[in-house]
Amino acid sequence: MKKILVPFDFSKHAINAYRYACDICDISNGSIHLIHVVELPVMHDTLLMPVLSFEEALLKEMKEKADAQFKKITTKYKPDNDKVTTTTQFGPVSKIITGYVDDKSIDLVVMGSHGASGLREFFVGSNAEKIVRNSSAPVIVVKEYSKKPIKHIVFPNVLETENQETFVRKVKALQEFYKATLHIVWINTPTNFTRDIMTQKRLDAFIKRFMFKNTETHIFNDLDEETGIINFCNSIGGDMIAMGTHGRKGLAHFSLGSVAEDVVNHVAQPIWTSTLAV
Repeated sequence: MKKILVPFDFSKHAINAYRYACDICDISNGSIHLIHVVELPVMHDTLLMPVLSFEEALLKEMKEKADAQFKKITTKYKPDNDKVTTTTQFGPVSKIITGYVDDKSIDLVVMGSHGASGLREFFVGSNAEKIVRNSSAPVIVVKEYSKKPIKHIVFPNVLETENQETFVRKVKALQEFYKATLHIVWINTPTNFTRDIMTQKRLDAFIKRFMFKNTETHIFNDLDEETGIINFCNSIGGDMIAMGTHGRKGLAHFSLGSVAEDVVNHVAQPIWTSTLAV
């Protein structure tokens, strides 16, 4: 997690994400990239020079305003090594940010969630949903800022061993970064019920296949997957939830099905996501 990108709109939620990124940066001794993207509507029908001059002046003013706000935030909050880069760009938000991730070889994106309405408002049909779906780097969604250390990471999984190598490697890197215990959990529901003895065999095989360390396995019974993840996380005092998303389908189709909205709506913990192989 050496290069951390924080999409920034100067809201409270973006500040929470930036402060969270500063804490990560202090551990990794990395750098933070703050990017403010302004998506402008088409402002003219012709190429008349006075109109272009007006637009140029407006864009300059917007950039200067953003620079001033950046300076205020980075003066108040900054990582110990003071490695913060700020930029303001104009264009399609999700395209600019995912392109920046690739161009700068970003290791992690940290984004703020907009309050209690959670993922349904923040992601579905939004630029943020497109960023998570298309980002080549993992994304952490932060609802509230907290300095509480990450000691227990909840990892709900369907225990498939195919096409998970890259994803699991990222989860293991996340676990190692925080020196945390990884809690691999199968959510047992009436619609996908399996006997505990069979599920435990699958959990053991999953652990062996990917050579996990400092890991605990769990079978948790609940009415549905979303509620099960939330209740399990709360029951063990989980500090973070790590989940995979299929890139083409986005956050509405995590590895456990359509669970993302309710999970983020009802937990305060950060949610780490990364794209599964298709």
